[in-house]
Amino acid sequence: MGRDWLSGVGAAVAVLKQGLVQVLYPGTCLLCRRSLVPKERDFCGMCHSALASDSRLVCPRCAASVGPFTALANGCSICRDEPFSFERVLRLGAYEGLLREAVLRMKHFTGEAVAEALAELWAETASQKLHETGASLIVPVPLFWRRRWVRGYNQSESLARALAKQLRLPSGSHLLRRTRNTPSQTQQSASKRRENVRGAFTAKPGPELTGKTVLLVDDVMTTGSTANEAAKALRRAGAAGVVVAVLAISQKY
Repeated sequence: MGRDWLSGVGAAVAVLKQGLVQVLYPGTCLLCRRSLVPKERDFCGMCHSALASDSRLVCPRCAASVGPFTALANGCSICRDEPFSFERVLRLGAYEGLLREAVLRMKHFTGEAVAEALAELWAETASQKLHETGASLIVPVPLFWRRRWVRGYNQSESLARALAKQLRLPSGSHLLRRTRNTPSQTQQSASKRRENVRGAFTAKPGPELTGKTVLLVDDVMTTGSTANEAAKALRRAGAAGVVVAVLAISQKY
C-alpha cells in the first residue's frame, strides 16, 4: 500500500510540474521557447528534427559513435573486451548539442516534462528498433532514495514510464533498487566507475521478471558501468536478457 501511495503522489506531482511548465511557457517549444504551430507538440520542428536525427554510424553493441571503416565484429575497440551483462545498447543520439542541453534540462525541477516529451519523441522515431529487442518489460535505472527525494523525481523513471506507455509495455520501476548512494560518476576514470557501482543494485525475483527480456532505461551512458551492474542484478533475479536504451552516449574514455 505504501508503494502504491508513493506512486500516486509521484504521478500527481508529475501532473503539477507539467501544468507549471504549460503556465510558464504556453504554446512554446520546451527547449528553444519558439512558438509552436498547430501541428507541433512539445518541440518545434527545428528542435524535433535535431533531436530525432542521429546520422552517425554506431557500434551495434555499445552504441558508441564509430568511423566508416571501424571493425565491428564482437563490438568496437571501445567495448570489444568489456564483459557486459547486457546484450546491446540503443541510443537516441550522442551527448552533445541540443540533446545534451535537453538532458541537462531534465535535472531541473520542471525537467520531468522534458523527459516525458523526449521519451515520446524517442518512441515515435525508434519504435521499430525498440520493439525488435523483444523486450516485454521496461525498467529504469533507479536513483538512491535520498538523491531522488532531493531532485524530486528520477529522470530515468520518467523516461521509462513514457516509453512504456508509447510502446504499450509494462513498466517495472519497483523491480530494481539502488542499495547505496554511489558518488557521482562524472569525473571518474573507467576503472573507478566500475568500482564505484559494483554491487550497487538489487532486483526483486518473481514472475514479473523471470524469463523476461528487459529494456533497461537510463538518460546518459559513458562507460556502461552503471548499466552493467544494473543488468547483473536483473539477470541474477531471473531476467533472460537485458537490452539498454539510453537517450545519449557520452564518449569520455
